[in-house]
Amino acid sequence: MSLSIRNQLPGTVIAVTGGPAMATVRIRLDSGDEVTSAVTAEAVTELGIFPGGAVSALMKASEVALATARVEGLSIRNQLPGTVTSVTPGAAVATVRLRLDGGQDLTAVITKDALDELGFAAGSSAVALVKATEISLSTA
Repeated sequence: MSLSIRNQLPGTVIAVTGGPAMATVRIRLDSGDEVTSAVTAEAVTELGIFPGGAVSALMKASEVALATARVEGLSIRNQLPGTVTSVTPGAAVATVRLRLDGGQDLTAVITKDALDELGFAAGSSAVALVKATEISLSTA
C-alpha cells in the first residue's frame, strides 16, 4: 500500500501499555530515537502489535511542529533532535526537512511566519515535536 504520509519511520516495539480503550506503544526507531504512539486498544490487537515486533511510525508533515531546542514543561514527549537539510518556502507555508540525529529524515510543514521568526535554514539545529496521538502505526 502506498501512502501520502511522507514520514514513515521503521522501528521495533519496546513496550505496549494497554487500557480499556487506548494503548501507548513505545517504539525504538531504526535510528535509535524513541517515540510513543497512542492508538486504540483494538488497533493493537488487529495489527498484532507486541514488544519486539516491527512497526513503522507514521506522521503527517502537517502534524510535526518544530522548535529551535528541546522544550521543557510541555506535554509533548516525542522530541526528536536533528539538523535542517532543506527548506522550501512558500507564500503561506514552508516545508522543512530534517536529518534526525539518528540518521532518519523527517519532514515538517510550518507557516511562513514561523519559518521567518525561528530562522530555520539548511544547517540549523531543530527539534521535531509530535504528539503521541498524531503518530499512527503500520505493520508489514
